[in-house]
Amino acid sequence: MAKRDDWRHGLPGSGRQRMLVHRRPGFAACSCRRRSLVRSGTICSIYLMTATDQIQFRMMTADDLDLFVEWQSNAHVREWWGADQSDDDPNIDDPRVARWIISYTNRPFAYMQDYSVHDWADHHFFHLPHGSRGIDQFIGEPDMLGAGHGSAFIAIRMQALFEDGTPVIATDPHPENARAIAVYKKLGFQEAGPPQSTPWGLILPMLARR
Repeated sequence: MAKRDDWRHGLPGSGRQRMLVHRRPGFAACSCRRRSLVRSGTICSIYLMTATDQIQFRMMTADDLDLFVEWQSNAHVREWWGADQSDDDPNIDDPRVARWIISYTNRPFAYMQDYSVHDWADHHFFHLPHGSRGIDQFIGEPDMLGAGHGSAFIAIRMQALFEDGTPVIATDPHPENARAIAVYKKLGFQEAGPPQSTPWGLILPMLARR
C-alpha cells in the first residue's frame, strides 16, 4: 500500500455478513504456489484451501481502535502505512469503506479495507469499470510476517469480491515496497502503469481482473 496521510481512502462493504469464517484443512500440493495463484481469472481453488486452519474476517468496530493504533505503531507497518499521519484513528463510520479485522485461529493479526474506486472523483482508479474495488491491508503482528498469511487472507477476500461481481480489483503499493508487489503479482495483479503521485502518496497502480 502507499503511505497514507488521511483516512478518506475507504471501501463500502456489502453489509450482508458481519463475520466471514474460512476453515481450511491445510495446504495441498499446488504448483501455483510458487508462481501465479491465478489462472484464467480465477484464484487457484487448491490455494484457497490455504495454509491456515482458520481465517476469520469481521467488521472493524470502535473496540478495535486501540489494537489498530498498536499495530500501526510497529515499524514494519509505519514504513508503508501512514508514516506521516496526523490522525491515527480510521473513520470507522465512513460508509464508503469496509474495514476488516482478520484473525488466524481466533487471534487478530491483520487489517484490511476495500472500497468502491468511484466514491472519490479525484481517485487514481476512478477510470476503472463500474463496480471495481480497491484494497489495502497490512499484517499488524510482527511474528505473523513471512509465513504466507497475507497471501492467504488477500486471496480469500479477492475471491469473495470476484464472486460478488467485481470486475477489477485495484491496489496501489508504494513503488519501493518490493515484498507487497511480489505478493500482489503472485495473486494475479499486474502493473497498470508507471509510479504516480496521488493525494494519498506515491503509488504503483496494480490491477487484477475477474
